[in-house]
Amino acid sequence: MSEPVTLGALTIAEALAPAPAGYVLVAFADGALGLGAKTSAALGEAAGVIPRAAEISAFKGKIGSALDLLAPAGLDARRLLVLGTAPEKEGGKTDYLRLGGLVAAKLGKSKNARILFDFAAQPEDFATAAGDFALGLRLRSYKFDQFKTRKTGKDEPENGGPVDFRIAGAEAAPIADAIAKVSGLADGVDLARTLVNLPPNLLYPESFADKAKELEKLGVDVEILDVPALESLGMRALLGVGQGSKRPSRVVIMRWNGGAKDAQPVAFVGKGVCFDSGGVSLKPGAGMEDMKGDMGGAACVTGLLHALASRKAAVNAIGAIGLVENMPDGAAQRPGDIVAAMSGTTIEIINTDAEGRLVLADVLWHVQSAFKPAFIVDLATLTGAILVALGQEYAGLFSNNDQLAQRLTEAGTQTGEKVWRMPMGPAYEKMIESKFADIKNTGGRHAGSISAAQFLQRFVNDTPWAHLDIAGTAMSSPTGDLNQSWGSGWGVRLLDRLVKDYYEG
Repeated sequence: MSEPVTLGALTIAEALAPAPAGYVLVAFADGALGLGAKTSAALGEAAGVIPRAAEISAFKGKIGSALDLLAPAGLDARRLLVLGTAPEKEGGKTDYLRLGGLVAAKLGKSKNARILFDFAAQPEDFATAAGDFALGLRLRSYKFDQFKTRKTGKDEPENGGPVDFRIAGAEAAPIADAIAKVSGLADGVDLARTLVNLPPNLLYPESFADKAKELEKLGVDVEILDVPALESLGMRALLGVGQGSKRPSRVVIMRWNGGAKDAQPVAFVGKGVCFDSGGVSLKPGAGMEDMKGDMGGAACVTGLLHALASRKAAVNAIGAIGLVENMPDGAAQRPGDIVAAMSGTTIEIINTDAEGRLVLADVLWHVQSAFKPAFIVDLATLTGAILVALGQEYAGLFSNNDQLAQRLTEAGTQTGEKVWRMPMGPAYEKMIESKFADIKNTGGRHAGSISAAQFLQRFVNDTPWAHLDIAGTAMSSPTGDLNQSWGSGWGVRLLDRLVKDYYEG
């Protein structure tokens, strides 16, 4: 990966003191081109140039727009970058998370910046605004380029060295505290992104489990279940998916104990198909390389546990991931096979490419029976059908519990990682009835995402449960103000917000 971004805090006076050669100074203007009072005083002569330059360049102070002044008079900075903060809709509020992403985008190849976090109208909650801004700055700055041995000119930094951004305010301490509070969350998102981006020859069940094991440094208890342990538990549905691969399957149980000793845990389960060829029901060759990202759910759960542990979240949380490869081989399972899941449910295999639900079935059953959680949320790049239904703007939400579904929806609205609740019911249950076993692993083309969710619901009993189908949001998702990476890390911020708003205490 590219050099990590270092964020720090300064006072505005310190930001104008001697700084690394070639640094960029960033300031903010509203729709009337008003600057913060301390910014105006600090910029001195340079502040007077802004109105004339804005007129010439038609800069109106709208969010997303920028005024770039080179070699500004009276300043050591090589550039003075003035960004607009005026909301796109009249009466709207400034989105400081997005603003942080926009600053990172406008800075481009610049690696040293001093950002004057000072506005004509100061945010009502300065600490929250500063935290959102710092998070946006970090999220947009992520790059995955560790395998590029020859970087093009556009990849090279302007002035070399590590990426060092300093956010400056009237006081440094509140900003430093805000940065500290969001750093673990940003690290969790970056971890999830990197796991999705890694090639499958380097990230496979064993190596993924080893990466999850590294969370022990943050105080997370990590248990890795190997094939004999999975056989002993009776996870034959999960093992059936991986039996055609040379890479042995794994299940990883991560436990963060930040709540009261006897408090009921919350649980998150992730699909971790490290590569999905489709098995005997082989996928078309075109685009198959993208199936390295079929472990996006497991990546999210791992990133979430990193975030919770980093900020010492006051909650007991379980993260469980089922890690397999789905490969064609003489030992691979076939259409027509019947397997017995850990629950005892028998499953007829109709299509070996409907494998993620088999992995989740056993992990869900184990989590609900072994840990008795307050709820389970599972995440999976499960069906192409959810892309047909929702595109890449929303993840599909399926749930047996209205309160949990509503809380996820609200957390999605707050973070921008949006979910849309889809229907479930007995009519869809009939789609997975089998002639030869209790159920079959696919209900056919129609309502494919819903029949998959109906399948999963069989393995949670009465536990409040939600399933997030993230096939459209976890990998190859649209880039935007906060993400330019193929692997988006989608879901880490959503679930961290869910826990923070409703389950810590």
